[in-house]
Amino acid sequence: MQQFFSLVRKEFYHILRDRRTMFILLGMPIAQIILFGFALTNEVKNARIAIFDQSKDISTITLISQISSSRYFDLEYNLHSYQEIEKTFRKGSIKLAIVFPENFHNDMMHFNTAQVQVVADASDPNTANSLAFYATSIIRDYEKRITNDRKLPYTIKTEMRMLYNPQLKGSYSMVPGVMAMVLMLVCTLMTAITVVREKELGTMEILLVSPLRPLKIIVAKAVPYLMLSIVNIATILLLSVFVLEVPVNGSLLLLVFESILFTLTCLAFGLLISASTDSQQTAMFISLTGMFLPTIMLSGFMFPIENMPLPLQILSNIVPAKWYYKIVSAVMIKGADLTIVWKETLVLMGIMVFLLFLSIKKFKIRLA
Repeated sequence: MQQFFSLVRKEFYHILRDRRTMFILLGMPIAQIILFGFALTNEVKNARIAIFDQSKDISTITLISQISSSRYFDLEYNLHSYQEIEKTFRKGSIKLAIVFPENFHNDMMHFNTAQVQVVADASDPNTANSLAFYATSIIRDYEKRITNDRKLPYTIKTEMRMLYNPQLKGSYSMVPGVMAMVLMLVCTLMTAITVVREKELGTMEILLVSPLRPLKIIVAKAVPYLMLSIVNIATILLLSVFVLEVPVNGSLLLLVFESILFTLTCLAFGLLISASTDSQQTAMFISLTGMFLPTIMLSGFMFPIENMPLPLQILSNIVPAKWYYKIVSAVMIKGADLTIVWKETLVLMGIMVFLLFLSIKKFKIRLA
């Protein structure tokens, strides 16, 4: 056991002496969670729009003021013809155009009906739908105020309620995915080069002639990165809560446990790569392409898995980030407990054991 702790201490010394490694382990997660947390969002804000107001009455002026003061829109152009709408869209200057017809206020007051045309740039369908929904919501709010919520004959009133995220903040869906991506990248990348580094430095012979078994050597390599990853987990959670304003509605202890389990899975995968390659460059390339792209594409936090072809849906089941994303979303956002996420936890634990078993099998006790 003393030899085991000596190897762990030796790995710690190597990490602490290498400033670049320390920066990657402790600095990159902070930068990534802040950068991705604010940059990766499906919210649409400050979209440039144009308005073609043919009526110029009190109703259209009030509506235009409310639309332009919203955080979703920036009024860039006041147009004067329909031809200008198409030209402005073609230049890419705007994402949305709102057209008020003539006699808008008069039609609304005398005929109880008025039309508004919302024209969106559907080259990006998701953005177009979001902007059209925002504009329509503002117009409906104005309609409710001027009618004083009076019920008209044969009126169907739809009440909409958003659970868990009533403000529709994009960070609520992005933070769990960013957590998975950051932990996967840092843990897998750094452990992927540990054993390979010993081979390149020529110190692997010393480890092989030691009385330690391959399992203890691999575990000793992983322990320092596990302890530093726990520091990263605490940092990520603090940044998520206090900077990105994403609450932890479930058990914090359960969330930390699941994060450590996911970290162990990433470490096991990194050790498997490290034991299977002979150069640090190859190990880094495999860890980046083997986990970064699947985490982005097949974890479900950027692209819905349900919309993918069946083969990709099946393939996504072997991506650890998919299960961790489900767990974090359920515990952190929905306040779920272990009785809800026990299946995902068992799957993640099974993947971790399988990867650790493979890394031990792949560990070569002879260099030649």
